[in-house]
Amino acid sequence: MSKSPRQQAAPPLCKRGAGGICQRGFTLIELVIVIVIVAILAGTLLNRVWFYQEQAEKAAMVEVAGAIQTALVLKYGRLMARGTEAEATALATDNPMNWLAKQPANYSGEYYDPTPRSVAPGNWMFDLKTRELVYVVGRAEYFVADKGGQRWIRYRVNLLHEPARETTGRNSGGLAGVLFEPVEPYRWFD
Repeated sequence: MSKSPRQQAAPPLCKRGAGGICQRGFTLIELVIVIVIVAILAGTLLNRVWFYQEQAEKAAMVEVAGAIQTALVLKYGRLMARGTEAEATALATDNPMNWLAKQPANYSGEYYDPTPRSVAPGNWMFDLKTRELVYVVGRAEYFVADKGGQRWIRYRVNLLHEPARETTGRNSGGLAGVLFEPVEPYRWFD
């Protein structure tokens, strides 16, 4: 029994591997399509990761600013309870990082008239010249820089005074509170 020429010329549909299982490899076009799909998904994921890292950086910065505001209010309350308003006014020139029980790991220290390259991005520093606490933004794709084009946010302690009352005939414009707030408004994800 001889095989017909048609049967002899037909290539096998698959290679038989161990155990008689049919094995077939990728064609080149299938491999290219899979690589392109994986590259698109990886690019999309990487873009989202950077977005979320920048959001996390902003959240960490806001958390430190909130902790400083809380420490400031506690310190102010303690000084006012003692009746030392003169010491309370000195809060406007103190380094706010000194009020925290533990300084954040990304606090670089005090600098006199720092430049944008004084500290690494993503760190805090205290400007001894202006008496402001500065956060140097690390990831700034969604951050709008200040007027000077610098990627940092300056914070300062503002003293709140009571308005003078003209009806009582006495000047009651004493210290009413303190705020830790940005020197200039900034936009980051807004």
